[in-house]
Amino acid sequence: MSNIPTPHITAKEGDFAKTVLMPGDPLRSKFIAETFLTDAKLVNNVRGVQGYTGTYKGKQVSVMASGMGMPSIGIYSYELFNYYGVENIIRVGSIGGIADNVKVRDLIFAMSAYTNSNFGRQFGFDGNVAPCASWKLLQAAVEAAEKMGITPHVGPIYSSDIFYDESGAAGKLKNLGVLGVEMESAALYLNAARAGKNALCICTVSDHIFTGEAVPAEDRQLTFTQMMEVALEIA
Repeated sequence: MSNIPTPHITAKEGDFAKTVLMPGDPLRSKFIAETFLTDAKLVNNVRGVQGYTGTYKGKQVSVMASGMGMPSIGIYSYELFNYYGVENIIRVGSIGGIADNVKVRDLIFAMSAYTNSNFGRQFGFDGNVAPCASWKLLQAAVEAAEKMGITPHVGPIYSSDIFYDESGAAGKLKNLGVLGVEMESAALYLNAARAGKNALCICTVSDHIFTGEAVPAEDRQLTFTQMMEVALEIA
């Protein structure tokens, strides 16, 4: 019995490319498809989570939103990896800066993702985990960025279950060399590891936790194009 379609994705078998770009925001998914992909076809719109497949420089590429948080990206990435045959998922999203040398609009490539989530406990390991990116994708992304004249920050990030966090975790993580905080990558990396697939998080710094500098919401949706171009180059 086929697992396709799923309760969350109505695409047919073969509708997704081997590589999927995954922004959090469905409107960013639509923007990427309309701006960068040729002959983009809408293959999913359940709950308004838009997924498209088209071509970029002759390569078939898909883009689909993940929604916010690890439970949400956990569902979509699991189904894409395990039911739709997707091999690579590249998260392209926004991140809050933590490190002093990280500035608004800089790119961060997440080598690993610290987390306060219990998402990884389902796999039977009761210790602390900091899941890692796929080295193949990370290496390719760094090389592509350098060719584009971009110098990304590469290192650990923090995936949090809490947006309005009163614990003061950011300051402690800053002292450990963590570059920024977002809410999805740890679950994506864990699902990729469990499925034997590849994942990478490429984020643009939208605000800084300590300086208070921030980019307006509309700009986050429409102007964070460098991360999208890097991801498309390695798709």
